[in-house]
Amino acid sequence: MKTAAIIPAYNESQRVAQIVSATSEYVDVVAVVDDGSTDSTADEAQSAGATVLKLPVNIGYGGALQAGYRWAVSKGIEALVQLDADGQHDPHDIPALLKPVIEDRCDLALGSRFLKQDSWQATFSRRLGMKFFSLLIRIFSGRRIADPTTGFQAMNHRVIERVASGAYPDDFPDADVIVMLHRERFRIEEVGVVMKPPPAGKSMHSGLKPLYYIVKMTLAILVVAMRRNEGGGDP
Repeated sequence: MKTAAIIPAYNESQRVAQIVSATSEYVDVVAVVDDGSTDSTADEAQSAGATVLKLPVNIGYGGALQAGYRWAVSKGIEALVQLDADGQHDPHDIPALLKPVIEDRCDLALGSRFLKQDSWQATFSRRLGMKFFSLLIRIFSGRRIADPTTGFQAMNHRVIERVASGAYPDDFPDADVIVMLHRERFRIEEVGVVMKPPPAGKSMHSGLKPLYYIVKMTLAILVVAMRRNEGGGDP
């Protein structure tokens, strides 16, 4: 089975090479999506052995991920893991995250910080937001997901092809995507992983962003819940 990792990165020149080197131990190929960085992120990633997908402008986290998904489809990748370039996700958890996907026990594996006691648990306000989105997921899908905002995920080729399509958010792809995939009958499982604190000044949830995120994600989940299924896993 051909495996790959995609790492969206924006101005991560100080960390990306280390992440690429550690990740390459567990997958066949590592692709770094350089999301319009203004520093040497692309050069550092390439020197560490990554395939670099260089975007000409910054299009956002979700757009960078989708660029990686489309690359994976074009390369015939059968199992894919995605992780961040800021060091929050521990590459040594990749085998555990990929295992249920490779063994065909699920289509999408979500890395959950709440299933490992030594994992960073985030701030109180962010945990409150996670509980809110967990509740929305449970209402609209019937599934209990402990860590609905995790960006540390593994997926099989069916999910890769689905999220490579146009129906994918370009900024914060989180709980809404989980609801979408569940409604389309993809099998989802959570796996305990270690999460580390984000580097100082690198959080996507600073300033007014949390308010924007909550409003947008709530609306996105409602839209997904009302939308007719367009694809899917096993019937």
